[in-house]
Amino acid sequence: MSTDPMVEVLTAADAEVRQRRAAGAMTAAGLGRGDRVVFCLPSSAALLCAVLGALRSGVVPVLLNATLTTGERDRLVADADPSLVVIDADALSALDAGPEVRLSPFPLARPMHYTSGTTGQAKGVWTGLWSEDLAEAAFVDEADLWAFGPDDVHLVCSPMYHSVSIRFAGGTLLRGGTCVILSSFDALTASAALEGTFGPVPTTTFMAPAALARLLALPDTSRDRFGALRLLVHAGSPCSPSLKRAALEVVDPDVLWEFYGSTEGQFTACSTTEWLVKPGAVGRARPGRRLVVDDDGIVWCHAPDFARFAYWRDEAKTAASWSDGAFTVRDLGRLDGEGYLFLDGRRDDLIITGGVNVYPAEVEAVLAEVDGVVDVAVFALADEQWGQRVCAAVVPGAEADPEELVASVRARAADQLAGYKRPKQIEFVDELPRTATGKVQRLALPELLGLK
Repeated sequence: MSTDPMVEVLTAADAEVRQRRAAGAMTAAGLGRGDRVVFCLPSSAALLCAVLGALRSGVVPVLLNATLTTGERDRLVADADPSLVVIDADALSALDAGPEVRLSPFPLARPMHYTSGTTGQAKGVWTGLWSEDLAEAAFVDEADLWAFGPDDVHLVCSPMYHSVSIRFAGGTLLRGGTCVILSSFDALTASAALEGTFGPVPTTTFMAPAALARLLALPDTSRDRFGALRLLVHAGSPCSPSLKRAALEVVDPDVLWEFYGSTEGQFTACSTTEWLVKPGAVGRARPGRRLVVDDDGIVWCHAPDFARFAYWRDEAKTAASWSDGAFTVRDLGRLDGEGYLFLDGRRDDLIITGGVNVYPAEVEAVLAEVDGVVDVAVFALADEQWGQRVCAAVVPGAEADPEELVASVRARAADQLAGYKRPKQIEFVDELPRTATGKVQRLALPELLGLK
């Protein structure tokens, strides 16, 4: 059992009791099937059990990024229209002390996560409730792909507002396995966990490439540290070939996997054995799915019934994302003759940094309010650690002092934006590149600034 406050060990038996208690507390609070409960907290065993207890009783958890500012969080809470909001440790502890109730064997829905939309406003991804048959099919789809079982110990490294964390941890627990949960990612702590310092030795884990890079950068990294892993999965942002090869120094190709997916749904899975034959590929369609690329190069996925989703209270955006049983998140790619998918770009102007989505329009709206900023565009540059980093091109006013303006921009961002949304690099330009219709050409900025 862990004695580190950053690390918790959760067995399937303990988790089952705690899920029943959390569901009972929500029922006692008046929540019923289809109601929503917002969680905005760091990762913990109590949060995981509350989320799974809600799902198995038909209550839909809405998981918000715990690093959001109060204003950002409150806007999303209002949009979600929840019956209960849990944003502090005391409220979460109260759920952990509820009366036990019976639960469905499988989650009856997916959590609702917010993802950035084409307007710059985050949209909830909503599945509604599943029948028992669809619930079982959805669970088996994930649990069988990764072969979760009672002998597995899953190391939870990513925050639980990432959809993959609940999928992997929930699949492990409901198949009888154990979870080792980090409250937040720290490379030294994750390394110690992999060596069994806190109890059971992990057999599976998921890490965003940025976290994996930090772990592999530690001194004395060797195969011994990773020797018990049968599965190390990465996704969420581009993984450079150099990072992938560094990972192969400590695990075998059949251990290291990636997948291509989004908050909306899952597309592919790819072993490194396949990647070595098809460098740059993100895999072939997952079981039960079929991929197509349209004439514009946009990737579409024909998905099972349980993978249907809608954007919360946005019929127009939902309709634009579905066609003939297939959905798209507007990523660009190409399929080779064997069905392997290669991605050519990210949807629209979305920035994915450390596995977290950032939409430039939201950041621009904040920076545009700074005195001395005449015009601003937010764009991405490739980053070895984070996949991409957020950058800003600013057109300054004639009287603006450059150093003071940079300080003002950074101060405004720190006050209004979560850390991952704040520009890591600020460049001055005389004017922004625009199309004939006035749209900013963000993808042209790196070359214009000599940064590509």
